[in-house]
Amino acid sequence: MKTLVVYWHPEPQSFNGAMFRTACETLAEAGHEVRGSDLHEMGFDPVSSRKNFSTVKDPDYLKLQIEEMHATEVNGFSPEIESEIAKVEWCELMIWQFPLWWFGLPAVLKGWVDRVFAMGRTYGGGRIYETGVFRGKRAMLSLTTGGPAEAYVKGAFNGDIAAILRPIHRGMLQFVGFDVLAPQIVYGPVRLTDEQRRQQLADYAARLRGIANEPTIDVGIY
Repeated sequence: MKTLVVYWHPEPQSFNGAMFRTACETLAEAGHEVRGSDLHEMGFDPVSSRKNFSTVKDPDYLKLQIEEMHATEVNGFSPEIESEIAKVEWCELMIWQFPLWWFGLPAVLKGWVDRVFAMGRTYGGGRIYETGVFRGKRAMLSLTTGGPAEAYVKGAFNGDIAAILRPIHRGMLQFVGFDVLAPQIVYGPVRLTDEQRRQQLADYAARLRGIANEPTIDVGIY
């Protein structure tokens, strides 16, 4: 199975970094093809601009979707963006590894989505959701939280984690056609002992060894 792991955290020694390395190493050892995008190491710029493109459709007014459609037609994405889009097109499973910040993706990972999920190339022309460009592919969120598990249930002060993740599951991954696997969530790793963190990594590795056979989930629309 061809797997892409997209990861961002500002500290390589973080628990997110350990989860990223666990995913890449475990999947490779299981015989899968693995490619990684360590966005911090890459110095990935999250800001969309004309730097997304090597071509120009309208030099007087920047409308990103128009430029994306033009770049799709004339092979006009910048090498940086073309490389990332090609990874998404190549993979059969995509994993995003990140810390949950302000109930969403960190800015660099969100910017990766903004720049890489380009109109014309990854969606558009009626190709969304069930008819999306990446239908048949699967995706999984792997993340950490600051708070404990009991803070992320219905009625708790942070609310239902499924509702928090729905804009990502539905509005990003399913929008371009991916089927979604259940998220891998480690709640409050900073509050865990070293042994508990090692066990979380071992549990994640065990899951990844059987990931090819996992069923997808229904994330709901509302």
